[in-house]
Amino acid sequence: MKALFISSLFLLLATFVHAQSPFFSSDKGYWISTDLHIHTVFSDGNVWPTLRVEEARREGLDLIALTEHLEYQPHAEDIPHPDRNRSYRIATEGLRESDKLQVINGSEITREMPPGHINAVFIKDANALLHSDSLSGIQQANKQGAFVFWNHPNWDAHRDDGIARLEPFHHYLIKNGLLHGIEVVNETTFSEEAFQIALTHNLTIIGTSDIHGLTDWAHDIAKGGHRPMTFVHVEERTPEAVKKALFDRKTVVWFNDMILGKEASVKKVLSENLQIENPSYPEDKTILGVDLVNKSALPIQLEYTGSYSFHEHASVFTLPPYSNMRLKIKTQSKNTSIALPFRVLNAYVGPKKNLSLTLETN
Repeated sequence: MKALFISSLFLLLATFVHAQSPFFSSDKGYWISTDLHIHTVFSDGNVWPTLRVEEARREGLDLIALTEHLEYQPHAEDIPHPDRNRSYRIATEGLRESDKLQVINGSEITREMPPGHINAVFIKDANALLHSDSLSGIQQANKQGAFVFWNHPNWDAHRDDGIARLEPFHHYLIKNGLLHGIEVVNETTFSEEAFQIALTHNLTIIGTSDIHGLTDWAHDIAKGGHRPMTFVHVEERTPEAVKKALFDRKTVVWFNDMILGKEASVKKVLSENLQIENPSYPEDKTILGVDLVNKSALPIQLEYTGSYSFHEHASVFTLPPYSNMRLKIKTQSKNTSIALPFRVLNAYVGPKKNLSLTLETN
């Protein structure tokens, strides 16, 4: 019983530390944690909007979007609401003055394939997106200045093989600047095909929870898990800055123990959160000691690809979240600086393509 209590206390403290610390640090600006695809009882979710705010607050998120289905309203008989902005308005009532959390308005335009389900966030009025055809709502979202992305393009209810692929309708949206992003991660699924579509067509890479039930139940938050998130790099902590960065495609996605995105963004976030400190040689040895520091919530899986060998570690190892490791490198001579090339095994810059990252001592 005592061991169980201590284990539970440690888990509670670890969760608290993670919620208070930034998930990812930045040398200049901020990596804003977002979830841009969320449901409540005002469409087909199971909870009240203020609970979504409380979940996000407890999990340490910076920004969420309420994105109820426009056309699919299974609870309408019990919760009639002609105003499709109602969920967002209730959620904002759950905010406190002290909150860092921000809530934005969004909607899910719910259609059969094509185009499938399309999210519009940073909208002004959800009611104006309700149209009888598939295109008009997307056009109206763009007129409102919304950021528009394709939801779960690999959803097996729409793709029985689970393969994301573009239809002529999607090509039209991309060509005319009406579609800006694509979910590469949705809930518990990761689509390499959607990842490649994003890279080929220069779409913003998005990952979301698409949560309908409780995030704790879906992602074991109490046991150290986390919902899928999109991290957006901004210079200011404002919704306007987040919106601009989404259009500028400055995102990375955190999914389980994996981070993915366009190479420049993934390299930036890892360079800012994985660092070498305190290089030194013992007076009588040519074994260089360095502190390898992980400033992030991601357990970073590394494979050393250089010519040196290590004194106490294999070439493949994991650096836990918010930790440091003393690495001893057999350099055979005392060097003023060295370069350590790594392959980051849980960082992806393309389908089956890991990030290569070189760390240098000074």
